[in-house]
Amino acid sequence: MSPAEIREEIVDILSDITPDDDLGALDDGKPFREQLALDSMDFLDIVMELRKRHRVQIPEEDYGQLASMASTVTYLTPKMVDCVRK
Repeated sequence: MSPAEIREEIVDILSDITPDDDLGALDDGKPFREQLALDSMDFLDIVMELRKRHRVQIPEEDYGQLASMASTVTYLTPKMVDCVRK
């Protein structure tokens, strides 16, 4: 997947988790928690959904890499290079 496709996939996952949030106004450089109504369980849902959809394993010690859209895409790009968007 390209970085743009990964971003689209994250937006799709976020839309399932926080359907009332305006994801069109998402600032890729700001932390998700400053922009969206996410709690720690929602964050784990993102990690679990990535595992379910793409078999991407994210170790707990790397969760901090998923703080914003920009850092998430940067972190996931090498892990999802061979993934196909469903």
